[in-house]
Amino acid sequence: MKEKIPRISESEWEVMKVFWNHSPASANEVIELLDSKTDWKPTTIKTLINRLVKKGALGFHQKGKTYSYFPLISEEECLKAESSSFLNRLYGGALKVMIVNFLKDEKLTEAEIDELKEILDQRKKES
Repeated sequence: MKEKIPRISESEWEVMKVFWNHSPASANEVIELLDSKTDWKPTTIKTLINRLVKKGALGFHQKGKTYSYFPLISEEECLKAESSSFLNRLYGGALKVMIVNFLKDEKLTEAEIDELKEILDQRKKES
């Protein structure tokens, strides 16, 4: 059975994005990469990294005093888990209700509508 994907906060997502794109990385490298995107202090980023390690989202190798961190879960796995959690929390797991709500309010281009039709047609063929 697949292990449960940990729930991660919005701030932790930002840190994970760095690791998904630049891995392995030290805390200082992550601090440098986030410097232009956030106004977080280095201690805040280190705290977020430590939380992600405790949650099982990040692993690390230690060489001397240097820690090199890497993701233990993929971005795709996290997105699937978050989507499922979102669907259950807001729509009681009812995918149709969620899709209808989004489609009513969202302005879609013809190309986007055609793409959605293709996806639905493909699903219909698979079932």
